[in-house]
Amino acid sequence: MGLAPQYLKAAVGSFGPRASVLPDRERSREGVSVDRSHLAAYARVCGFAVDDVLPPTYPHVLAFPLQVELMADRAFPLPLPGLVHIRNTITVHRGIDAAEPLDVRVHAERFVAHPKGAQVDLVARVDAGGEPVWLGRSTYLARGATAPAADGDPAPAPPPGVSGGALAAVWRVDGGTGRRYAGVSGDVNPIHLHPLTARAFGFPRAIAHGMWTAGRALAALQGRLPAALTYDVAFGKPLLLPSTVELHAAPAGDGWNLDVRRRVGAVHLTATVRP
Repeated sequence: MGLAPQYLKAAVGSFGPRASVLPDRERSREGVSVDRSHLAAYARVCGFAVDDVLPPTYPHVLAFPLQVELMADRAFPLPLPGLVHIRNTITVHRGIDAAEPLDVRVHAERFVAHPKGAQVDLVARVDAGGEPVWLGRSTYLARGATAPAADGDPAPAPPPGVSGGALAAVWRVDGGTGRRYAGVSGDVNPIHLHPLTARAFGFPRAIAHGMWTAGRALAALQGRLPAALTYDVAFGKPLLLPSTVELHAAPAGDGWNLDVRRRVGAVHLTATVRP
C-alpha cells in the first residue's frame, strides 16, 4: 500500500504545463483479495469491530492507490501536491465479505470551477461476482486553479450539520493518529505525519486524515446501520493533532445526521447516513 513513490513522482511533476482536460482513461485492478490482517489493522485504527464484512469505508483504501496513480500522472490537469479532500460520498449496495475477490476501477469526472479554485471528482467502483457492490466519489479542491465553467452535473448541496443532536462521543485524538492511519491507508501525505512536515504546508500541527474522521464517526454507529447505505461526508476545518473533539448524532428518518466538532468553534465534518 506504500504510495511514497507516487507522491514523489507527483511532486517532481507538479512543475510545468499540464493538461487542460481530464484524461479519458481509468485505472483498475482485477481480482483484488482482501488481506485479513490489513483489514483488522484498519478496523482497529478507525474503531470498527473486526469482522468478515468490510466496513463501509474500507473499500476506499483499496481504491485510493488507483486514485493517486491517476492524479500523479502529468495528463491529470491538477497537481496532486496541495489537493484538498473536501467531500466523500459512499454507496454500499450490500455487505461485502472479506473472502470475495473484488474488481476495483477508478476514473475522474466533474472537473468544474469552485469559488476557491477548481474541483474534481475521483470515482471508484468496486464489483464482486460481476455486480457493483460499492461506489465512492471523492471530491478534491485545488485552490487557485482554473477549470472549465461546466463539465457534468453540478455538485449537490453539502450534508447539513446537526442542530440539537445528542452528544454521542468525545474523542481524544492523539498526535500519532495520522501516522497510524497512513500505515493502513497508504496515504502518506506529509501534512498528516508530523508537525514539522505539516508546517511546511502551512499547518501549525499535523492534521488527521478526513477519511479517518469519516470512518471513526461511522464506526460509532455500528449495530445501528443497514447493510446497504449511502454515507455523504463534507470535510470542514482541519482536525489538528492532538485534539479533543465531539461526535454529535441525530436520527433523521431511517438514517442519521452527524457532525464532528470542537466543543467551541471548528466543525471538522458534517455527514448524513441514509439507507
